[in-house]
Amino acid sequence: MQPRRQALPAPGGPRPAAPRPAAPLPALLLLLLLALQGAAAAPAGSEAPREAAGWQLDPELPHGLLQKAARAALHFFHFRAGSPSALRALAAVQRGRARINSKKECQVDLEFTTERYNPKEGEERLGKCSAQVFFKNEKPGPTINVTCTRFMEKSQRQQEDYQLYKHMQQLKTPLEVSSIPDSHGHIDPSLVPIWDLAFLGSSYVMWEKTTQFLHYYMAQLSSVQQWKTDEDAIDFDYTVLLHEFSTQEIIPCRIHLVWHPSKPLKVKYHCQGPQPPEEASGTEEGSAVAPTGFSNY
Repeated sequence: MQPRRQALPAPGGPRPAAPRPAAPLPALLLLLLLALQGAAAAPAGSEAPREAAGWQLDPELPHGLLQKAARAALHFFHFRAGSPSALRALAAVQRGRARINSKKECQVDLEFTTERYNPKEGEERLGKCSAQVFFKNEKPGPTINVTCTRFMEKSQRQQEDYQLYKHMQQLKTPLEVSSIPDSHGHIDPSLVPIWDLAFLGSSYVMWEKTTQFLHYYMAQLSSVQQWKTDEDAIDFDYTVLLHEFSTQEIIPCRIHLVWHPSKPLKVKYHCQGPQPPEEASGTEEGSAVAPTGFSNY
């Protein structure tokens, strides 16, 4: 059977109507499709918003910046933990990166390892921490978000803190202590709890004074000028010498500490130095620290 031929239109006759173009998509649907295409093109965790806000990766980290950030994170960790049994020492910085913006502010993301501040004999345990440290140019007191793995179970830490607390409560007379450690760098074992509590309170001072260019360490507990039990808390005044690494200056700070193992740490201080009085002194309670993320153990 021959295929049927379609008759051609007669000359001058009506032609078949041309097919109509597809109707345009509604504007809202078109915008939705464009948004979905943009989301698919951007990888998860894209840094575009931060870069758009003026943040750029710093390809050449300033000398010692990661170590400064790690020490600042530990100072903040100690103060917020409020536990002598939770004290840690920096072991090594594993990795990190920094971003800067047009205001010369710097944000450091890093991971580092720590060890117990007072390790027991034969104990070799490393913990890991991750932190985000935001340096506000040359302004002190970086904003910190820090998370650390456990060294011990919470119940064990609380037990050690309570034993120290009871020991301090049983002291009948105020302590009169000077020069810890002594001129030979030695700390008598009976004075280690005093040093630990002083270091705990000094951690707040060192964190609040830290900048992108300045960082501190407690060099010596030069005097414990008063010791008393105020209600149920351990309450004492002491003077420490803080070592500032960049300038090699030794800065005396008078600190008042109130500690209870189940309550936030309370610290008041005044430091001597060239900075104005409003920056050289501070009053802070553990429950009133600037709202930053914190994870303990």
